[in-house]
Amino acid sequence: MLMTLMLPFHVTVIPQYIMFNRFGWINTYLPLTVPKFFAVEAFFVFLIVQFIRSLPKELDQAAKIDGCGPIRMYGYLIVPLTLPALITTAIFTFIWTWNDFFSQLLYISGIQLYTVALGLRMFTDSSGESSWGALFAMSILTLVPVFVMFIFAQRYLIEGIAAGGIKG
Repeated sequence: MLMTLMLPFHVTVIPQYIMFNRFGWINTYLPLTVPKFFAVEAFFVFLIVQFIRSLPKELDQAAKIDGCGPIRMYGYLIVPLTLPALITTAIFTFIWTWNDFFSQLLYISGIQLYTVALGLRMFTDSSGESSWGALFAMSILTLVPVFVMFIFAQRYLIEGIAAGGIKG
């Protein structure tokens, strides 16, 4: 697990590109969204595992005594208790994907599909001239979704980070 955390993203770019090209996902949003739903980043797997390890074992034992099977225990006990860690993961995934210029540049080539980060890059041209007013206005607008998500979910974010670091 720790080795996958230490492996730089740039090492896996070529195999990922080949795989996504075989799937026919190049020049679509699929390489930017689908892997995020399957927890491909080791940091988030590590965060959720550490959070689950911090849950008291007595809760599992009490549920087992009450007649809960493994699936029911997971659905009614583990998932609701890990909600802060799951929301923290969702927030970080959104922010990192929203701000990930390199992956967007790599997988999207059609101008009509450009994301906000790639669109911002179009405000500067090769001669160094820029439309600074429009660039700053667009930069502020790109921060709005991230800021709104943080405002509405900051309680879960702080709770998930704090509880994930506590050893039970």
